Amino acid sequence: MRRRGSGTLKDVSPTAPAEAPVRRVAAFFDLDKTIIAKSSALAFSRPFFDEGLLNRRAVLKSSYAQFLMMLTAADQNQMERMRDHLTQMCEGWNVEQVRSIVRETLHDVVNPLVFAEASELIAGHHARGHDVVVVSASGEEMVGPIAEMLGADYSVGSVMAVDDGKYAGEVQFYCYGENKVTAMEKLAAEHGYDLEQCFAYSDSVTDVPMLAAVGHPTAVNPDRGLRKEAADRGWPVLSFSNPVPLRDRIPTPSRNSVLATAGLGVLAAGASVATYFALQRKRP
Repeated sequence: MRRRGSGTLKDVSPTAPAEAPVRRVAAFFDLDKTIIAKSSALAFSRPFFDEGLLNRRAVLKSSYAQFLMMLTAADQNQMERMRDHLTQMCEGWNVEQVRSIVRETLHDVVNPLVFAEASELIAGHHARGHDVVVVSASGEEMVGPIAEMLGADYSVGSVMAVDDGKYAGEVQFYCYGENKVTAMEKLAAEHGYDLEQCFAYSDSVTDVPMLAAVGHPTAVNPDRGLRKEAADRGWPVLSFSNPVPLRDRIPTPSRNSVLATAGLGVLAAGASVATYFALQRKRP
């Protein structure tokens, strides 16, 4: 048996113990209400309206949906209805236009919503040599840029079917529930993660499969169902509440990131009212 070293071939004893493969560790983060204070998909309602993708009715409906999500824990049926609503709303949109809007408005829209505690946790995992992965039911067009802004190593989001450069009104991969576990297992196989040594963070009872798939699960801002589940399983619970400038929290953001100052996250009810009056001012 031989191995290559320093430009020469050296004999290696067949009885020498084989080196154990290095198992890497990842921290998997849900996005909405775990890293940021509201739905990432609905957060872009206003820029989509400004670019003509949404009408007033759709924006107000989205703001109202966000208000309901803030007041109540979204169960599986609510999430399915939200998925169907967003899928139908996006049908026919130009994919590149959506990506462009997200890139141009990302820091103004998302930066003020990022929890300081979440960005500190991300930095802590990186300091320990862990990969950080964002796993979200929101569309990959939003999840990817947000994850890059946060300094995450990888991301997985829902994938919409595309026909001739436009959304076809169907979901190709819904990154939700058990599908999140499928995505995590695929990443683990690709990058050598030992899920028993990995971490996961989420706020929703619908992410119990994601949390149960790793050795170190944590409930963050848990809804009622997840709080009960965490108590029954002995999972730790964290509370995140303070948005702050990302540049003060994440030491090595993407080199393309230009991070604006973050303010206090706006309550969804206030967002609904603000959106309504802003739209009224745009009327001729």
